[in-house]
Amino acid sequence: MIWTWKGRNLNAMKCKLVPTLFAAAGLVAFTSCTNTQRGAATGAAAGAAIGALAGGPGDRAEGALIGGAIGGAAGAAVGSSRDKRERQYYGPPPPGYRY
Repeated sequence: MIWTWKGRNLNAMKCKLVPTLFAAAGLVAFTSCTNTQRGAATGAAAGAAIGALAGGPGDRAEGALIGGAIGGAAGAAVGSSRDKRERQYYGPPPPGYRY
C-alpha cells in the first residue's frame, strides 16, 4: 500500500526520515555517557555488523551475537583506558604537589 499526501509518496519519505531520527536519537543518547559506555555500545554495534556479515547466509544471527559480545568487550576496554587517562590528566593533583 502506497501512502500519498499532496501528491508525495510518504513511503519514500519514511525511508529517509526513520534512519535520520534514529541517528539523531543515538547522538543525543551518547552525550552523557562515559567513554567506557560509549566504547562498549560502539564496539557492540560494529562487532554485530561485522559478525553478521562474516556469519554467512545460515548463521547471521549467531555471528552477530558473537561479534557483538566481542566488540562490546573490546570497546569497553578501550573506553575504560580512555577514562583512566582522563582521570590521570584532569584529576586532583598528587599528594605533595605544590603550585
